[in-house]
Amino acid sequence: MRQAAHAGERDLIFLDESGFAPTMPTGCTWPRIARRAVVRREDTRNRRVNVLGAKIVGIEPDLLWQHTCGKIDARTLLEFVCARLAGLGGGAAVLDLAADGLGTDVMPVWERRRRCTIVLDNASAHVAKAFKGRCRQLAKIGVELFYLPPYSPELNDIELVWRQAKYEDYRQRAQTSTDSLGKAVDQAMTQQRDRLRASARNFAQAA
Repeated sequence: MRQAAHAGERDLIFLDESGFAPTMPTGCTWPRIARRAVVRREDTRNRRVNVLGAKIVGIEPDLLWQHTCGKIDARTLLEFVCARLAGLGGGAAVLDLAADGLGTDVMPVWERRRRCTIVLDNASAHVAKAFKGRCRQLAKIGVELFYLPPYSPELNDIELVWRQAKYEDYRQRAQTSTDSLGKAVDQAMTQQRDRLRASARNFAQAA
């Protein structure tokens, strides 16, 4: 799949979710001699921001995401895949029309410009009928689902994105509101996206 992606035959997309708390993990610090370091910690109850992200591998690498203070369920996931990854106008609401060619007076039969394979784990939202049950319709518009073996996060490339976003690009370690937390998450993810795009440009120039 990676070879096909780098050859421009399809896109390979690694998809997953991650939660960001008001206080991010602190990897290291410098305390005074004989003094214990104290790191400010904010209450996390009902204040987490959940992020749904997709790392696109191929000739046009990219990083897409959306954050919410609510739960990311199967319907949210399906809408994200249809609207953001497949580029389906109208999102999941018109998936049936696009896949089956019905209602062509409303919209023509549609297929993604370059077919893609979405790699994801077996989280409850990923295997729920509201999402996995639409895999045939998704395949008709150029989106295929590939499920990883259980307990194999090391096979999902986006795990590195989450780790770097939390430990490297999340500058302010403690946030006092969900709004500030959401902005900090967007800034961290934007840095990840810009780094990914720059790396691809540099590679293309070197080639």
